Amino acid sequence: MATELGEKSDLDVLDHLIDVAGLRVVDVGCGGGRFSVELAKRGATVIGVEPDPVQAEKNRVAQAVPGCTFIQSGGETLPMADSSQDAVFFFYSMHHVPLDLMATVIGEAARVLRPEGFLYSLEPLMTGSSFALQRFYNDETEMRTAAQKALHDTGDGLFTEAARYTSMRSTRHQDFEALLAQVTGVSYNRIAREKVDKPEVRAIFEAGKTDAGDYAFDQPMLVTLLRGPKAG
Repeated sequence: MATELGEKSDLDVLDHLIDVAGLRVVDVGCGGGRFSVELAKRGATVIGVEPDPVQAEKNRVAQAVPGCTFIQSGGETLPMADSSQDAVFFFYSMHHVPLDLMATVIGEAARVLRPEGFLYSLEPLMTGSSFALQRFYNDETEMRTAAQKALHDTGDGLFTEAARYTSMRSTRHQDFEALLAQVTGVSYNRIAREKVDKPEVRAIFEAGKTDAGDYAFDQPMLVTLLRGPKAG
């Protein structure tokens, strides 16, 4: 049973649940490093791990952020010693892990965590107007379902404590071009513009127009917080 946190941004949820100051943490599947940087701003020492070579190189040559290092690696082979990290984060990344590697990735997170460490996964659920829009060009139903199953079946078995929290966040876009740029502008998504720029997608997008003139879409979120990796 998940605890409902109400309408909160992803970072508000993070700050509500945990304090990362002074912790050594890994951000697996960090993408462009947004959450890695936010963790570092909050006082953590962060290693941002990204499997996509193009994005990983962009992260590496970007302006340095104190307390934050970026490397290229898959989550199934983390280059960290056993019991060396305080936390492993998956921000929107667990459902991008290949289905046959999800259990391995969760096991790898448990391996590198200290006995008192925790795994924090933030995942979008399969409801909300944001999901209704996205599924026309990138239906992640199978991937998201598999991620939640792996976190429950494998994760709950590898950790001594499991807690789950739901929240609602709002995604806003200035216009349809802004959506196109966000969806097609990163190497790790590989979604072609023509797959997004369709009449049916534009119609759903227009339904999200606000009185302020921008476009807002609701996305229910789920945090899985697993604490205390079991020995062996």
